[in-house]
Amino acid sequence: MATEFTASWGRDSITIETGKWAKQAHGSVVYKTGNLVLLATVCAADEPKDGQDFFPLTCEYTEKMYSVGRFPGGYFKREAKPPEHEILLSRIIDRPIRPMFPEGYFSEVQLLVQVLSADKQVSVAGHAITAASAALSVSTIPFAGPIAGARIGRLEGQFILNPTNEEMSRSDLDLVVAGTKDAIVMIEGEAAEISKEDMMAALRFAQEQLKIAVEMQESLAKQHGTVKKPVVLKAPDKDLLQSVRDFAYEKLNQANRNADKAKRNEDIKKINEETVNHFKEVYAPNDRSKEIKHFLHELEYEVVRELVLGEGIRFDGRRTDEIRQINCEIDVLPGPHGSAVFTRGQTQSLGVVTLGTSSDNQRYETLEGQKEKNFMLHYNFPAFSVGEVRRNSGPGRREIGHGNLAERAIKKVLPSQTEFPYVIRVVSEILESNGSSSMASVCSGTLALMAGGVPIKAPVSGIAMGLFSDEKGRFAVLSDIAGIEDHFGDMDFKLAGTKKGITAFQMDLKVNGLGLEVLQKAIEQAEVGRDHILGEMNKAISSVKGNLSQNAPRITQKQIPKDRIGELIGPGGKMIRSITEQSGSEISVDDSGKVTIASPSEESKVKAIALIDGLFEEIEIGKIYDGVIKRIADFGAFVEILPGKEGLCHISKLDVKRVQSVRDVVSEGQKIQVKVIAVDKTGKIDLSRKDVLLGD
Repeated sequence: MATEFTASWGRDSITIETGKWAKQAHGSVVYKTGNLVLLATVCAADEPKDGQDFFPLTCEYTEKMYSVGRFPGGYFKREAKPPEHEILLSRIIDRPIRPMFPEGYFSEVQLLVQVLSADKQVSVAGHAITAASAALSVSTIPFAGPIAGARIGRLEGQFILNPTNEEMSRSDLDLVVAGTKDAIVMIEGEAAEISKEDMMAALRFAQEQLKIAVEMQESLAKQHGTVKKPVVLKAPDKDLLQSVRDFAYEKLNQANRNADKAKRNEDIKKINEETVNHFKEVYAPNDRSKEIKHFLHELEYEVVRELVLGEGIRFDGRRTDEIRQINCEIDVLPGPHGSAVFTRGQTQSLGVVTLGTSSDNQRYETLEGQKEKNFMLHYNFPAFSVGEVRRNSGPGRREIGHGNLAERAIKKVLPSQTEFPYVIRVVSEILESNGSSSMASVCSGTLALMAGGVPIKAPVSGIAMGLFSDEKGRFAVLSDIAGIEDHFGDMDFKLAGTKKGITAFQMDLKVNGLGLEVLQKAIEQAEVGRDHILGEMNKAISSVKGNLSQNAPRITQKQIPKDRIGELIGPGGKMIRSITEQSGSEISVDDSGKVTIASPSEESKVKAIALIDGLFEEIEIGKIYDGVIKRIADFGAFVEILPGKEGLCHISKLDVKRVQSVRDVVSEGQKIQVKVIAVDKTGKIDLSRKDVLLGD
């Protein structure tokens, strides 16, 4: 049955249709606002695979270039490997959707959101989350939604729901938030050093707006007559669980009080092996090892959480708001343009900075057209950082997401291209990982930039906050969570910022939502932790170094008149190539007349600037110039006194005595001093070497 529902949401009109397109999918909607048309589809396997013990969910967001009437770039002229921005938006859809499925549901689910028609003024992120939730809501697949997504901006102190892309370019806040009618499920974004009070105000505003979009989906599902398919979730064997608890609980309780990750893992592994071997004998000849391993994991979950909620003790003995030991090193590598190592507990990031010219920037294509990036932060997570062996297959979704979060945290404090005309690349190499390596990347990247002499506005630190809660209403917000607290916790809330305010944030949950009061406590506690981390970073370097690394290129920018760009380039690029060859610097000029000079050394920079200045210098009558003989004729020598500017030194003006032949006195390539004695209306220059020799 075809169903359509239209409603107003903020300034926008939203239409959601189902039962018209993609009817063989288990759930599908066509979502429209402005010229934006999204197709969201979802399918689920009837039964989980044999032995399946996890929930295999795939969320994919794709953009079709036909949606804006363009051909895809590249040789094959069709969409292929998803670009980075599609991967990031796929993650934004996945993260709030995933915790909304029932525990124990292991059937494979595939959720696809495609842009069929684009609107250059409509931001897709929030709408894509809502469309994905709507597809699930009209399907028979079990889902504890609906949820909705929204993008929030702020202009002149006023929050805006789903701002246009033009408005977002002027906004000091970019918040993507997802939630139910009464709880937040996910947040993601960046800000221009906003306060914690403004952050909470934005979340309260967002929560009110999400209610409207959730109610739209409820109305659509009710109108469509959706009936959820009954799903039989695998029930645990309570007797076996109790037997495993009696045998292993106290042992796991003791093992999980060890702060050393390697020793703790070793002890837990031994306990697990001992438990499995014990019950192999009890239940022989039946092998129930898989069930027992699952119960052991559940018991460890209980142990770690009860230590905090019941005894107020974290596994490593820290207070809930205590940060692990921090160590910072700068200038650890001689070759790169800036480097630093940030170590927090058993998490360690090596940050490395490379400075380049405009030719090094990243060019990419979106539905809005061709774009360029002058700042990149790339995150690498090798297997050795967690003591594992696995194939290195390049960055995956996690690496791309972590790098993007750290990039957004730092980019808010970078100087403008006018102030610092470099392309900047920061690479975070994770050397050890035990909790929040993305926030360690923010810290190591900041230290490396400061050590490299990049004039950032303020240092940035980052922290990951966690949460343990239970059905009794107990909860504890944890600062600087370690890997085990992330794994067994309800929340992973990353916040980065300067002393002044927040620059980036990302929150994911494993529960169906959080109230604003818990988020407020986490944001307030995070600010204290961030300030502590900044204090430790300041001990290593408290201000930006005054000089760039000697290995970094020297970039200088000059402005020349737009109508004289051709003089710098010369016929067929002859002049600009000549300056490049003579100086050893890379020269580029844009349509506005801005000249960028990238030099490998100070000497090269000075020479390039002198050559360019000389090209646009006005010739002064009576001034003595250092020139080079370019050509010789019977009647005199042509001397280049400034780049591209030649004058004639007549044979009678070559020497104080009579000259029979020009070549008796000078030769091509010879450097001589000459005096300008005349410049006519056509620009013809008359020179005299004789006047210089006589001292006239």
